[in-house]
Amino acid sequence: MNLSHQLAKHFREVYFGGNWTCSNVKENLQNLTWKQATKQVHTFNTIATLTYHMNYFVEAITRVLQGEPINAHDKYSFNHPPINSQDDWDQMVDKTLHNAEVLAELIEQLPEEKIGDTFEDEKYGIYYRNIHGLIEHTHYHLGQIALIKKLV
Repeated sequence: MNLSHQLAKHFREVYFGGNWTCSNVKENLQNLTWKQATKQVHTFNTIATLTYHMNYFVEAITRVLQGEPINAHDKYSFNHPPINSQDDWDQMVDKTLHNAEVLAELIEQLPEEKIGDTFEDEKYGIYYRNIHGLIEHTHYHLGQIALIKKLV
C-alpha cells in the first residue's frame, strides 16, 4: 500500500474508527443532542464549536487538493453558524462526516510522488506535513470532545 493510501486510511480511522486510540469522531458525535453539543462547560469550547473547527480545516485542505488556493484563517475557524435545534446539529455532524470522507478519497488519489511537494506555499511545508498535521489536530480535538462529552 502506498503512502497516500496509508494517510487516507489513518485519516478515515480518526473519523470513522479502527485506530489505536479506539476513539473516533463519528462515535463521539452520535447520539448527542444539540443542547449537549452547545453546552458550555467551564471556559472550554463547546462540542459544536470543536466540531466546526475540525471541519473548517478539513474543508481548507480539501479545496487545495481540488486545485484551489488555500484560504483558511484560524481566527475564523471557531465561528460556526448558530445551532438552535437538533436539525441544525444533525446537519453539522452529517456535513462533517461527509467532508471527512470526501477528503479521505482525495488523499487516497493523491499521487505518492506529490506527498513530498510544497503544499501551496513553502510556509505551509509539504503535503505530508499538512495531511498528517490534520490527523494529529483531529485527534487532539477529539480528545477534548470525549472529555467534554463526559462532563455534559
